[in-house]
Amino acid sequence: MTLLHTVVAFVVALGVLIVVHEYGHFLAARLCNVKVLRFSVGFGRPLATWRRGPDRTEWVIAAIPFGGYVKMLDEREAPVPPAEQARAFNRQGVGKRLLIVVAGPAFNFLFAIAVYAGLYMHGLPEARPIVAEPPAATLAQAAGFRSGDTVRAIDGQPVETWQELRWRMLQAALQRQRIRVEVIDDRDRISVLTLDLSAFPSDEVESDMMERLGLRLFRPALPPVLGQVVAGSAAERAGLAAGDRITHADGRALATWEDLVQAVRQRPERRLQLTVERRATVFKVDVTPDAVSAGGTRIGRIGAAPEVSADHAGRIFVQVRHGPVDSVAKAIAKTWDISVFSLRMLGKMLLGEVSWKHLSGPVTIADFAGRSAQLGWIPYLTFLALISISLGVLNLLPIPPLDGGLLLYYTIEVLKGSPASERAMELGQRVGIALLLMLMAFAFFNDLNRLFAG
Repeated sequence: MTLLHTVVAFVVALGVLIVVHEYGHFLAARLCNVKVLRFSVGFGRPLATWRRGPDRTEWVIAAIPFGGYVKMLDEREAPVPPAEQARAFNRQGVGKRLLIVVAGPAFNFLFAIAVYAGLYMHGLPEARPIVAEPPAATLAQAAGFRSGDTVRAIDGQPVETWQELRWRMLQAALQRQRIRVEVIDDRDRISVLTLDLSAFPSDEVESDMMERLGLRLFRPALPPVLGQVVAGSAAERAGLAAGDRITHADGRALATWEDLVQAVRQRPERRLQLTVERRATVFKVDVTPDAVSAGGTRIGRIGAAPEVSADHAGRIFVQVRHGPVDSVAKAIAKTWDISVFSLRMLGKMLLGEVSWKHLSGPVTIADFAGRSAQLGWIPYLTFLALISISLGVLNLLPIPPLDGGLLLYYTIEVLKGSPASERAMELGQRVGIALLLMLMAFAFFNDLNRLFAG
């Protein structure tokens, strides 16, 4: 994955999400007959400017891409001609001002719902929730999970995919719940297992949680043959291609794909010599696995997937597809669940139950943007939806100068019948900016820590 690839994926993601958010404010302002002077994507010096519409609104692309704004006619910022005073933002009733402010975060959530609904209708190949033999002394082993068990339901709610299983486990671990898991084994025998997460450390919910629980995705023994090589990956840089059979790693014979995975995991950013069979030719290549962080440790990855036969694929994967109505309903539920989970994580951070190391900044987000784009358009769209939800949740926090801070002021105005005092708003602005700077400092520190310490 090249730096240019990461930067482009990040800038596109920022551009899309900024436009979505600010267009919510813009559209609501137009519906309330408030004059919009400028719609800016980015801050600072304008790089490109257009004037469009009956109000000759300025459409601007600015130099600093970390945000944007919609500037409306407002007597608090500049004199307004008497003929246009009725269209000034500050002259609107509190209901209209609330609508204009809340429309930005609302559009972030609507964007995520649209993306998830589209993906559900398109259909997604997902791994079935089949577990491998859990390691000794893990919660999964204590609960009675066995290799080949397929999870059917958690607390009576059906589970269709491994991702859905992981999400349910994540939520239960954060709440430290005891859950009842219905499984069916390879002999079609159904049993109900109790998985006790009441003592699971909340601080570890965003690490490799499933691994710590002992829940591993079942993988049938596959030959060490490459089925897919990710563009820009260590495997592609080394000259590997789909169809290559890897017979040895540093001279050790490989019998299965799992043998290759373990050899690669143990060599992050260290040269690994592979013996490759390609058609009738045998040759050696040196590959340097990329280093990634998993469960607090550095492991190696080369960016390749195994060749999976149709029989194996049918057992491991399921095509998840829904009709329009069900897709929208599931998309709304997913967006709601992620929003609530984000707020719970933030609450536990504030209470000291979850470490602030889980807070991510622009460097980590850029890295995920590049990696998801590298995997294809479906992972990239999923990434955009997730970040859009996070942006919506963040903007609704009652912190000036975020949208949530303005909503707090307007709520106070509704309750007391008059606007908050200028002194209170000024003090809130200072405190809010200080809190935001602190959050940004934590996020940037975490980014640097991940970048240099893995």
